[in-house]
This record gives sequence, structure tokens and C-alpha cells, in this order.
Amino acid sequence: MEHAPAWLTNSLIYLGAAVIAVPLSKAIGLGSILGYLAAGIVIGPWGFGFVTNVEDILHFAEFGVVLMLFLIGMELEPRRLWSLRRPIFGWGSAQVLGCAALLFAAGVLAGAPWRTALVAALGLALSSTAIALQVMGERNLLPTSSGQAGFSILLFQDVAAIPILALLPLLGTVDAGTADPLWLRAGKSIGVIVLIILGGRLLLRPVLRTIAKSRTPEIFTAGALLLVVAIAALMQLVGMSMALGAFLAGVLLAESEYKRELETDIEPFKGLLLGLFFMAVGMSIDFAVLLRSPLTMAFIVIVLLALKGVVIWWIAKTMDVPLMERPVFTVLLAQGGEFAFVVFQAAAGAQVFTAEMASLLVGSVAVSMMVSPVLLVAVDRVLLPRLAGHARASLPELSELQSAPVIIAGFGRYGQIVGRLLNAQGFKATVLDHDADMVEAARNFGYQVHYGDATRLDLLRTAGAEKAKVLVVAVDDKEQSLRIVDLAREHFPHLELVARARDVTHWNELRAREVTRVERELFESSLRSGRTVLELLGLQPHEARRQAMRFRRHNLALFEKMYPHFRDRAKLIAVVKEGRQQLEEQMARERAENAERMLEAADRRPGWDAEERERT
Repeated sequence: MEHAPAWLTNSLIYLGAAVIAVPLSKAIGLGSILGYLAAGIVIGPWGFGFVTNVEDILHFAEFGVVLMLFLIGMELEPRRLWSLRRPIFGWGSAQVLGCAALLFAAGVLAGAPWRTALVAALGLALSSTAIALQVMGERNLLPTSSGQAGFSILLFQDVAAIPILALLPLLGTVDAGTADPLWLRAGKSIGVIVLIILGGRLLLRPVLRTIAKSRTPEIFTAGALLLVVAIAALMQLVGMSMALGAFLAGVLLAESEYKRELETDIEPFKGLLLGLFFMAVGMSIDFAVLLRSPLTMAFIVIVLLALKGVVIWWIAKTMDVPLMERPVFTVLLAQGGEFAFVVFQAAAGAQVFTAEMASLLVGSVAVSMMVSPVLLVAVDRVLLPRLAGHARASLPELSELQSAPVIIAGFGRYGQIVGRLLNAQGFKATVLDHDADMVEAARNFGYQVHYGDATRLDLLRTAGAEKAKVLVVAVDDKEQSLRIVDLAREHFPHLELVARARDVTHWNELRAREVTRVERELFESSLRSGRTVLELLGLQPHEARRQAMRFRRHNLALFEKMYPHFRDRAKLIAVVKEGRQQLEEQMARERAENAERMLEAADRRPGWDAEERERT
């Protein structure tokens, strides 16, 4: 029987492992990255041994990081990047030098030679750009202050990797004459960066324009990949970070008319290669070293995370990163980074330390990257709720009795509109919200918002519910909304209730509690959009409005008809189908009547020949 080619077998292994491990990992709340790492361990040399050429796979998969930096660069215009120069070189250098100093001191105190301690400290000070940026993207943190700070530090680390690599031959025992002088390598690096900037300004757009004129999508995709591969190869040739070169190219194309098309073409390759990269990291963990020196490995990982965590938390506090964002910021930057693999392998080649020490450090970095998603889960489930409680405790609850005629429970996107409208008309309202961040933000904009949970009877009394006329239930959570309504119905029956319904189910539950003034939060805005579409399709504005209002009346009547059966799914579906059919028939009759009226109007037009009318 003929054997399957290696590429087919490997593709089957990688894709099968990813498809099984990643959904399982996400299902139990551990995230996709840990799924990829676990898949790599299972199929690697220390698992089932399906894959053995781990180093080659890791080198190939690093290209996923390169593509990611290229795409991130395209999101940053040169002007915006220039505005980040201070956090990049200021806080970035503080992070690298601060972490390296503490780790170096810990290494020397542990008895390591100073050269070994220094290179290990510099390598361990770097963080995983791939994991950090992917997690920030998944959590939508990049636009936030912590995301911008983290991105600046990670970008500096890519730059810092160049002098770290240049330092290794000076610390090693190899013949310094076999390597290029430091000044020559620095000159090459500066020359390549200048070449990328000038080439990007003068050549990239004309080349892409020429490729685009071929009107062949696959050739444009090939051209986009060729661009990134060529820049990566050029950077690799002079011993610089491929990711840094790709980032610079992306920045130069940030204002290009081909930006979106390039992003669309490269995004799928980036995702696949990043997944392969994380799998390769899992495969690269040398469990032989781990089993020989488990305590040493654990010590390195714990010291790495603890010391880097202290420095990064201090930086986050100094940079005024919000308290709720600091734990994630710290965990993402405290782990080791993929560039440490390159540093430690190069250090072993330069005989700064032994191959076994290099394996121990590489394993420690890989374990820290594998532990990082688990720490994020712990942060989400344990630390953030406590910090939220601390933030809530820092705000005093409403304690003075209020006398406004209106109480608004919830000051989010819905409650704000109601409150601003009342304020504009000179009516006072007591506003409650249980989200401390929302309360602080509203107060910064000059709104008088009180901190407190409107589901508590004592707080409603303090808000003046016994004398108020109207209670607006605008909270985001359905269950809280219904609890507030129940409290008001039982203890303050005189209050007129105006409620926000998130969806049909919520609307029915409110109606079941005899709340008649209920507004579905998207209904009116959707109806207005529908009117606009009808006008764009040729209907006169008054006719579009008439049809929209007719649809509105029918929809409200249908809801009232559905309400008695909202717990009986079969009956509910039957009522909905019947209502839809009635609406369609009614609209069809109206269109026919409109056509007939138009014909009669034309028939009465002056000068119309009777014979011609008859014929028509």
C-alpha cells in the first residue's frame, strides 16, 4: 500500500488536533490558546509522538506572529505611531530594564554565573507578543488605555531583541572574529529600516496598484504574502526581528487604498499560522528536562511570573491603567515570550551557557505561556469580581431621602436618553445605577447619579419611591428589571411604571405583571430605519411614514394578541403566522387600491380622450 505524503499526514494531524482540542478548551472556559498548546503537547514528542521535527515547525509557525504584526501595523497610521513614541521608549524601556534587573539579581542570588544570569534575565524579560495581542483583540482591549500601554511595551520589546542578540557574542566564548563587528551589524540594521521606509513610500503602492490592475484576486493575495515574506527575509538576513520589519511595512500601508483588501487576504493565513505556532510551542516543551529538574523549573516559572508581575503592576499603576484592567495587563506581560526561544538558542550556540540550561529556560518560558491562559481564567473568576466589589465599596450608597417625582433605575444607553430629556424640560429625577464605573463616568460628565441597587427595597424608599409619581425601569439585566417591578407593585402600588423591554420574552413578562407602558428598545429605531429604506426605494416620505405607522399599529395589536399565549409555544407560533398572513394580505389590498386610485386620477386628467380612456 502506498504511503501518504508527509504534508498530507501532517496536515491531518495538525488540523485534527486543533479541531478537537480548541473547542473543548473554549467549552470549559480556558480559551483557544491553551487548547492549541494542549494539542501540541498531545501530538508532540512527549505525547503520542506524531510529530518530531518540532524546531522546523516552530520556525515556520513564527510567521504567524509576523503576519499579526503586519496587520496591527496597518491599523496604526504613522501620525498615531509617532504619538506613542513616549510610552514605547519610556515605559517599554522601564519594563524591560526593570524586569531584567530583578531577574538578574534573583539569578545571581541563586548561584548562577553572572553571564548566564544576565542573558537569562534579558530573555525572560520579553513577553509573548502573539498571546498578548490575540487576547487583547479577543477582549477588545486594544483601543483601551491598558491595550495601548501593552502594545507600546510589546513593540519596544521587538526593538530591544536586536541589541540583546547583538550582545550574545560579546558574552560568549566563541571567537569574536568570526562574527561581524557590532558597528557593522548596527549599520546594517539601520540601513534595512531606512530601505523599508523608503521602499514603502516609493515602491509598495505602485507595485500593489499594478497587481490590482490584473483583476485576479488570487494574484493580489499572492502579492500581499510575497510582500510580507520578502520583508521578513530581509530582516532575517541582517539578524533583526522579522516581526518588527512586518510591523513597519504595515504602518507604511496604513493609509493605503489597498489596506482593507490586504487585511482580508492575510487574516485567514495569520489565524492558521498563529494556531500552528501555539501548537509548536506545546510540542517544544522538553519534558525530559522538566522531569530531571522539576523543582528548578517550577522555581524559574514562579520567580519569572512574580518578579515581572511586580514590575508590570507598578508600571500599570504609574501609567494610570484602570484598576479593573491591571490584572489582565499584568498577566499578559508577565509570561515569557516567543523571542526568548531565539535568544536562548543563540546563547547556547555562543556558549554563554550549556544546551541543558537553554532547554531548561526554553521549557520555563513555554510553561509560563501555557500557564498564562489558566491565570487569566482565575483572574476573571476570582480577582476581578473582588476588585469590582472593592470599586463598589469605594462609592457610598444613596443615604439621603430624595423627593424627585421621577426615579430612573439604570443609567446606561437607555436610561441616559430618558434622563437627559427630563432634565432638558426642567423635571428632576433621582437616578440609580449599581455599576460603579458607570456612576463615576456619568458624574465626570456632570450628571447627578447615585450609586445603589434598585432591587433593594430600602434603597427604593431612600430614593423617594413612596412620594414619587413615576418609576422608569431601564436596567440592562432582565431578572433585575422584573425584581424591581415586583417590588414596586407590592410596596409602591401608586407608582406609574415605564419599563424597557430587551426582547419579546421580557416584554411578555412585564405585561404579565400588568406593566402597560413598555417600550421595546430596538423597535422604534428599527421602524425608522425601515421608513428610510422605503424612501430610498422610491416611496414619498409621507407614504413611507404612513406604511410604517400602519405596520407599527399592526405589530402592537399582534403583540397584544400573542400575550395570552406566550407560555404556549405551539399556540404562539400559530398566532404569529396568522398575524403575518393578515398583514401581507392587508398590504397587498392597499397596494391594489392605491394603483386603482392612481388610474382614476389619471382618467380624470384634462384633455384625456374618451375613446383612449375606453381602450385603457
